[in-house]
Amino acid sequence: MDELRRAGRAAADLAADHLAGIMDNPVWRPVRGADHDWLTRQDLPAAGRPLDDLVHDVRTRILPYPMGNGHPRFFGWVNSPPSPAGVVVSSLAAALNPSCAGGDHAGALLEHSVVRWLAELVGYPHRPGGGLLTSGASMATIIAVASARQRAARRDGWDVREDGLSGHPPMVMYVSAEAHGCLRKAAELLGLGSRHLRVVRVDDTFRLDVNALRTAIAEDLAMGLRPFCVAASAGTVNTGAIDSLDEIADIAAEHGLWFHVDGAYGAPAVLARQTAPAFAGWERADSVVLDPHKWLGVPVDCGCVLLRDPAFARDAFSLVPAYLRDDEAGDLGWFAEYGPEQTRQFRSLRAWATMAHLGREGIVRLVEHTMSLARRLAVLIEDSDDFELLAPVTTSITAFRYRPRPELGPDPLDALNRAIPAAVRRRGRAFLTGTRLAGAEAMRACFLNPATTEQDLAVLLAEIRAAAAELSG
Repeated sequence: MDELRRAGRAAADLAADHLAGIMDNPVWRPVRGADHDWLTRQDLPAAGRPLDDLVHDVRTRILPYPMGNGHPRFFGWVNSPPSPAGVVVSSLAAALNPSCAGGDHAGALLEHSVVRWLAELVGYPHRPGGGLLTSGASMATIIAVASARQRAARRDGWDVREDGLSGHPPMVMYVSAEAHGCLRKAAELLGLGSRHLRVVRVDDTFRLDVNALRTAIAEDLAMGLRPFCVAASAGTVNTGAIDSLDEIADIAAEHGLWFHVDGAYGAPAVLARQTAPAFAGWERADSVVLDPHKWLGVPVDCGCVLLRDPAFARDAFSLVPAYLRDDEAGDLGWFAEYGPEQTRQFRSLRAWATMAHLGREGIVRLVEHTMSLARRLAVLIEDSDDFELLAPVTTSITAFRYRPRPELGPDPLDALNRAIPAAVRRRGRAFLTGTRLAGAEAMRACFLNPATTEQDLAVLLAEIRAAAAELSG
């Protein structure tokens, strides 16, 4: 235990020093030479090594090469800095090391409160058993789509778990052209096939076109297919767009479709005054996905699926062999009955600590601060002569591109904007990622860090201009 105490204290100091010194180091740096070889080619030691040596290796070989998401000028993807509270309790969760499949212990019981907190926070109707924590939105989406598939099959008089999909009309799921790739993965993994994933066009604000959705459903019904699910987005990863949730809920109800909402990134935007009205209809969803490890800053991994009626998830996944029987589990059973994971880590401790530390008011401040940064960047872009805004700013994402000369043609413009993000990253003062919007190369800045300031926005634009000059010169 003395070795554990000594190394544990050193690791805690190392973590605190790392977080305190983030601004003194590049946002990101490439891993080269001996450190790259050590990270990728080291051999398993024949004899065990002391804990102090392991902490030293982390200090010298791992911490110098972060992904960058802890830095206030990390604007890439949707990866937040870790909450201090989540960092503090992570080692305690590891010390307990429970399987949160179920049972009468703190690890499993705390999850009920965390799921309820999340549902109440985003205003989604919740009842006991109506949700669970997952590794992230990808796993949460699989649970939601599997539940939708099970309900559709039951309504048609068969059991997909027993019979499989063969011999039945193909099930069709509808998503927008801006939907996250986890929906396609879910369709493929669950045997629906990407051929029966209908990608519906978006309008000029990058929201799902509801008229096109109606047309697609009618065409599939005429061909004898089985529409069963429509997935809307509440904050897309490209632009932060929120689909017309109430209208889509109407269409789902009209055709008896499962209404799923992907709020993995954008769900907390419901807390902001200016975006709350866009979530009308959100409460009508059969399932909602959100990721506490995104906007809330819970250390990964921590996703969540919320379910209006958990019975369909239990019908899709429950399997309780004799060696797992728990006669005291109550009517809800174990969390493991509602998803594919049997051994489940203690995610709720990190989520509980993060949310309790922030409180509702702190979460609202975080959301409104980061959204204001996205709007401010949009103003700076529109006021400039060499940038153009590509989409309305809805949440905390700003989509834009660099256009140094109006006469620059589409191909050179695309090539330049495709190359800029990597060039910015290599410079080390900001981290940016690219994407494609309406068939054109674009850049996107995502704001999640409470420490980001308006000065950081000026640095970002200056770095893009400098990177573009390097590429052109």
